[in-house]
Amino acid sequence: MENVIVIDCKDHMLGRLASVVAKQLLSGQKIICVRTEDITISGGMVRQKAKYHRFLDKRHLTKPSRGPFHFKSPARMLWRTVRGMIPHKTPRGMAALERFKAYEGIPRPHDKTKRLVVPDALRVLRLQHGHKFCKLGDLSREVGWKHQDTIAELEERRKEKAKVYYQQKKKLLQLKAKAAAV
Repeated sequence: MENVIVIDCKDHMLGRLASVVAKQLLSGQKIICVRTEDITISGGMVRQKAKYHRFLDKRHLTKPSRGPFHFKSPARMLWRTVRGMIPHKTPRGMAALERFKAYEGIPRPHDKTKRLVVPDALRVLRLQHGHKFCKLGDLSREVGWKHQDTIAELEERRKEKAKVYYQQKKKLLQLKAKAAAV
């Protein structure tokens, strides 16, 4: 995978992350966002849930299956937020959206790659101390996403494997350092 940026979305603010991702997509960069269930939204859960339920009320009057479509998974919510920041009806915008992928958790090919963060979108740097926030995965679960427990279980397994790998890597580096010293 050449020139692909993998972003770890844990503790990033939704809108700020989406704006940086949209700008990079329009400039021709391929981007993959992982752990979208850990994205944060400013404002408490009650407020965000009320906003989302108002959004759910918006539908086509005569045939609701024509749209708008209300995504419930965190990856699709991020995708839709990014889409709103891209001229997605033009060929340039369509090409930009094709370069973007978002996943809950960290799927198999991307768990071994280097994951980056976006400092301009980190919650600890952007959200003022004491302000309420909620996780996108929790909001998704409240509005009907049914896979949060499955993703959490898969993440635990991935973290256990990563811990074992890191211990082996550390041991190997110590052996190399010892051999170089001799």
